[in-house]
Amino acid sequence: MERTGTTRRRALIGAGAAVTAALSGCSSDEPGARRDAPPSVSAETLLRRRSAALSSALLGRYDAVLAAHPGLAPRLAPLRAQVALHVEALSPTGDRPRPASSPSPSPSSAGAAASPSPSSSASPSPAVPADAGAAVRELASAERSTAAAHTAALTGAPPEYARLLASVTAAGAVHVYLLTKGSR
Repeated sequence: MERTGTTRRRALIGAGAAVTAALSGCSSDEPGARRDAPPSVSAETLLRRRSAALSSALLGRYDAVLAAHPGLAPRLAPLRAQVALHVEALSPTGDRPRPASSPSPSPSSAGAAASPSPSSSASPSPAVPADAGAAVRELASAERSTAAAHTAALTGAPPEYARLLASVTAAGAVHVYLLTKGSR
């Protein structure tokens, strides 16, 4: 009977050592090997990155239209400035992208909005129609598509981020109105 008890104790001690090793991370011979593993990216972070990328592409479209049609700056600069704020607000906190072009133009610097600085990003500027009216219609279509994508993302968003997406979507709808019907 004593022999069975000793065997059990040894088995329990061995199991305890295995559990301890598993809980401690089973360290390898390399110091810091476990600590250097990259953290997993949360679903919200991925959603924020996608939403920010959509708005960033829209910002690039505004910049391209302003570069091709500087006379539209008084009409488009305020909308572009809002889209730049959307990019920042939608981005993950530690991931705030900087627009590839110049900072948001103020009404007094409309000329700066018309000639954004060269982009260092790999994506080329979107093609812009030679006709200013057609360029504005395409911009409205891009706003509409971006707003629709943000609306679709609402279903997977946590409540606080869903409210932000809904606000950005509403702003996009206003932009579409202003680009198509308003301030003609």
